[in-house]
Amino acid sequence: MPTILDVVCQMTGMGFAAVARVTDERWIACSVRDDISFGLEPGMELAIETTICNEIREHRGPVVIDSVADDELYANHPTPARYGFQSYISMPISMPDGTFFGTLCAIDPKPRNVKTPEVMGSIKLFAELIAFHLHADQRLSAVEAELTDERAVAHLREQFIAVLGHDLRNPLASVRAGVDLIRRRPKRVLELVEHIDQSAARMTALIDNILDFARGRLGGGLMLTINRADPVEPMLSQVIQELQVGHPEREVSVELSLSQPVECDHVRISQLLSNLLANALTHGAADKPTRVQAIAGGGVFELSVANAGRPIPPEAISLSLALFNAHREHFVFDAIYLPDRPRAVTPL
Repeated sequence: MPTILDVVCQMTGMGFAAVARVTDERWIACSVRDDISFGLEPGMELAIETTICNEIREHRGPVVIDSVADDELYANHPTPARYGFQSYISMPISMPDGTFFGTLCAIDPKPRNVKTPEVMGSIKLFAELIAFHLHADQRLSAVEAELTDERAVAHLREQFIAVLGHDLRNPLASVRAGVDLIRRRPKRVLELVEHIDQSAARMTALIDNILDFARGRLGGGLMLTINRADPVEPMLSQVIQELQVGHPEREVSVELSLSQPVECDHVRISQLLSNLLANALTHGAADKPTRVQAIAGGGVFELSVANAGRPIPPEAISLSLALFNAHREHFVFDAIYLPDRPRAVTPL
């Protein structure tokens, strides 16, 4: 744009040239070359009703004046007197779809010979070139926005698949462990079949989530189904039992103090506990118990899992929290993993 304005000034002999965005309410300078100290800079505005560009917006034709004093139409026009110019040229900039963007204009306090086919033809070509670049820029911005959306969807898809794989692994491991126990201890078949059935039901619920997610075109996140009637304790106990079956050599200490009903999505809370407890059993000290605590009271539901073992280095915690805060809109749960007490707290 600066190059075009330089050529316009050199070709016409005028000292000021600009590309202006012109609407029915505003005249805004987009790009400016000012060699006559006119005083306009990019981003500055003129009162729309005081400009000839406002008239051009209505009739969509160019206005060219060699000398205001000798021009029959503009000799007594208030705009030249207001802004102190004698020569003037303004060409409308129309987008490919026909919409009016603004003008390519130039002025000078002295008369200039600009009303010639060569000058007018060149200014018209420059206006068309500006419109072409504006249109290309708009299309590029639209493509970049679509690409950003596609990347976000791809990221969400990958994250969902990773979460799903993690969530399905625990009930599946429990089912396989139960089948193995049935083979070795047939007398426990009735007890284990009930447990296997519960794990299979949880896997079915997770698969239903896949379908819900697909219906949202992988862009709307996960829907919550708030359960206000059923207690959460059986659901929490089922998840704990499921993980204990999958890790029979590990000790899990459980404390459930749920004096108030908890309004929550049972499936999501079970996913959360399953992930926290599975991580604790996998990465915690094998010779120390893993503690699970769930408390409901005072308007708050707190779920925590604690394991013994080497603490997470402080720098790793800081990095994880920084990444979490930077991308928290992609997280299904606000779960912060601390070295001694992973927890998730939500209002009742």
